[in-house]
Amino acid sequence: MVGVVVKTLPEFPVKKGEPAYKLWLFEPGQKVEMPLVFNLRQLAETRRPALLPGHRLCAGCAAPIVVKLASFAFRGPTIVVTATGCLEVSTTIFPYTSWAVPWIHNAFENAAATASGIAAAVEAMKKTGRLPYEHVDVVVFAGDGGTFDIGFQALSGAAERGHDFLYILYDNEAYMNTGIQRSGGTPKYAWTTTSPVGSVLPGKMENKKPIAEIMVAHRIPYVATATPAHWMDFMKKVRKGIEVKGPAFIHALSSCDRGWRHDTALTLEVTRRAVDTCYFPLWEWTPETGYVLTDRSLAIARNPKLKQPIEKYLELQGRFRHLLKPENKHLVKELQELVDAAWEELLRKASNAPR
Repeated sequence: MVGVVVKTLPEFPVKKGEPAYKLWLFEPGQKVEMPLVFNLRQLAETRRPALLPGHRLCAGCAAPIVVKLASFAFRGPTIVVTATGCLEVSTTIFPYTSWAVPWIHNAFENAAATASGIAAAVEAMKKTGRLPYEHVDVVVFAGDGGTFDIGFQALSGAAERGHDFLYILYDNEAYMNTGIQRSGGTPKYAWTTTSPVGSVLPGKMENKKPIAEIMVAHRIPYVATATPAHWMDFMKKVRKGIEVKGPAFIHALSSCDRGWRHDTALTLEVTRRAVDTCYFPLWEWTPETGYVLTDRSLAIARNPKLKQPIEKYLELQGRFRHLLKPENKHLVKELQELVDAAWEELLRKASNAPR
C-alpha cells in the first residue's frame, strides 16, 4: 500500500516484546539463507511462521501445523501456491489473509500449473538479471482432492517438465472442505458421506492410491512422506525438497478431526499411530539413493517389536468404528494384511533397512 512501510522478517533474533507474527519481507539484494533450527527455544526466538493467527481452520486441524512446520524450514524469499481446499478457504476469507508471505490461490485442478508458471518466471528473471534475490523458492500446499484426483494431471505434467518447486500434499484423506466426500486418497473401508457404512457396504471399497510411489515413478529429484507428529523429520525433508533443483514432492498425512471423527486433542497422536502401525511409513527417495527409511520407521525396521497392530490406529477414529465390531473382524484382518504386505515391500526396497 502506498505510504505504508512495514519493517519485518528477517529480523533475527526476534526481539523481546515484539509480536511473534509479522509479514515476511526481504530487502532487494539481500543474500540470506535462514539456517535450519531444531532447538525449540531457539526456534521460538528466531522464527516467525508463514501462517498468521486468525485463520478459520477447525480446532484440531493438522493442516496449519503442516504449514507452520514447513515454513520454519523455508530458506528465504518464498512464494506459496494453494489449491482450492480447506487451507485456502479458511486462511483467506475475503478481504482478509493469514499468510505472511506472497501467496496465490487457484482452482482445484491447477496448483502445479500455477507453480510451474511462477518457477519459469523466476528463472527468466534470473537469466536477465532482474531478480533482486539469490533465489526465490516456490512451495505448493494442496489437499488430497487437489492432488490425487482433480489436480493430478497438472502435477504429473509439471513433474515431467522438471519445473523447480516443492509440492506439499496435506492429505486428510477426503474432500473435507465440501462435506467429507471420498477421494482417491481415502483408505479402504473408511466412512465418508459418499461411502457410507450400512448393511450393504462397509465404507469405501477401493484402496487408497499410492500417490508418493506414483511420484517416484516420475523420477523427479526428491520424494518423501512425513507427518506433523514427526516434526524434525518433516522440517528436514522440506528443506531438502526446497534445495534440490527441479520438482520435489512431500506426502504429509494431515488428520481431520471432523472427517476422521477423533477428539481435537488427538491430532498428533493419530498421525503418530499411523506411523507406529506402518499404515503410513516415513521414507524419502532420490534417484541416487533409492528408498531410505527415516525417523520412527527406521527404528521399527531395526526393532520389529515396535510395530503396532492396525487396530491401534483404527480405534481412535470414528470413521473406522464399524470395523471394530465382532462381525467385521475379517475386514480388519484384510487391512492388516495389506499394511503388512506394503511394509515388507518397502523393507525390500529401502537401502538402509536391516538385511
